[in-house]
Amino acid sequence: MAFKLGGGKGVMAEPNIVPLIDVLLVLLIIFMVITPLVPKGLDTLVPQPSPPDAKPDPAMEARTVVVQVGRAGLKINQEDTNWDQLGTRLEEIFKTRAEKVAFVKGEEEIHFGEVARAIDIMRGSGVEKVGLITAKVEAGQ
Repeated sequence: MAFKLGGGKGVMAEPNIVPLIDVLLVLLIIFMVITPLVPKGLDTLVPQPSPPDAKPDPAMEARTVVVQVGRAGLKINQEDTNWDQLGTRLEEIFKTRAEKVAFVKGEEEIHFGEVARAIDIMRGSGVEKVGLITAKVEAGQ
């Protein structure tokens, strides 16, 4: 604390704010350094619905990979599979492709944990981007 002498009032105490400013600047620098290191979630894509009058492109449909998670089990583009074979099957599909994009579609009745498990296996098998297909997107809304 600093003291001010003089005047007719006697001794007055004033707080010294320089150390406070120094501490605030150090905290500001610490937070600026830490902020970019904060982890973020998974990058996902949501496919955009095509216009209602557009015809489906067969070449695009052949390249699209959709993993369906449902009560009946797993499917990759309408082909039945199971949890043990999902990763190896996706590695086979994507080993010759430059674009490693796939979509996951879950039924309403299943738990989100199963969809998250499928996304985790997809990312582990080399899929770079995972998109989500919802009921509204599939209906074209």
